[in-house]
Amino acid sequence: MGGTSSPVSVAQELGLGLTSTISMNQANVRTLAAVGGSGSTWSMSSLYRKSNALDIGYTVVAGGGGGGNTGPGNNIATGGGGGAGALRFTTASIIPAGYAVIVGGGGAAGPANVNGTNGADSVFNGLTSTGGGGGAFSDDDQAGSNGGSGGGAAGSQFGAPAGTGTTGGNNGGLGISDSFSGDRSSAGGGGGGAGAVGNVGSVQPFSDIATGGTGGAGASDTITGTTRAGGGGAGTIDPGGSPSAGGSGGGGAGSVNNSPAIPGTVNFGGGGGGGNNDWNVIGAAGGSGIVLIRYLISSGNRGSGGSQTNDGTYYIHTFTSSGTFTVS
Repeated sequence: MGGTSSPVSVAQELGLGLTSTISMNQANVRTLAAVGGSGSTWSMSSLYRKSNALDIGYTVVAGGGGGGNTGPGNNIATGGGGGAGALRFTTASIIPAGYAVIVGGGGAAGPANVNGTNGADSVFNGLTSTGGGGGAFSDDDQAGSNGGSGGGAAGSQFGAPAGTGTTGGNNGGLGISDSFSGDRSSAGGGGGGAGAVGNVGSVQPFSDIATGGTGGAGASDTITGTTRAGGGGAGTIDPGGSPSAGGSGGGGAGSVNNSPAIPGTVNFGGGGGGGNNDWNVIGAAGGSGIVLIRYLISSGNRGSGGSQTNDGTYYIHTFTSSGTFTVS
């Protein structure tokens, strides 16, 4: 372990010189003491250790969306893949206190004729990552749900939209249809990932083959370098075919024929794979999120909470479920 740094003085924390005169009633002192307006009553003990701010970096990954389910009708159709949870990173300087950590769960696949459920948001220290959008159920022109990354659309002759992503995510993939066949087949799009949009499916004209789009790729979590938040693959109907893969970083593969869809990976925020209408296979659930916090081993004070490791330079706190990060 490296040596500890010298504690920061109250004067330095307030941006003043070491010999400056500090009024207990000035605005920046009241802010540090976490008290009200001018004239508020408080004591010097309110400043205890508050000058020892801890510089942290943190990655917040939300839960992935559930894959699209079966839909109505007799057409050969596949559901869209679930969108990944948003993946975001930032830095902050925080004072000794307890900070709530919220880790969002993955979205459920849900019943027939309903889009997959969106994943839940993950939150830490004011940074919110939005849960992934659910994939569209396997019905022509059904749109994917919006979310951290958007859910994939169902097969579409008329251009049903994929779900849209937000900060830390991407849009889902579009669906496609064989508009030349009386018994039209249609393939859903893959769910969006933190690193790339979901992919468009494909169909073979005048056939019963509908290959779902693969999920969008995930992105590095910055703290550990692990790829997370991949989108789910859409469902596939193809005798002898392979399932449409989920995006790198925990995206679940879509169903193929009567084989089940694969859930998003737990604590990776991956989207769930999509189902298909022809075999009445429902989609799969999204994976739960994660919160990662790091700070230099040489920092003057320490944190607690979650599972703690170090890489020789940083302490890393990993939260796989909700809890509290405490700086002391």
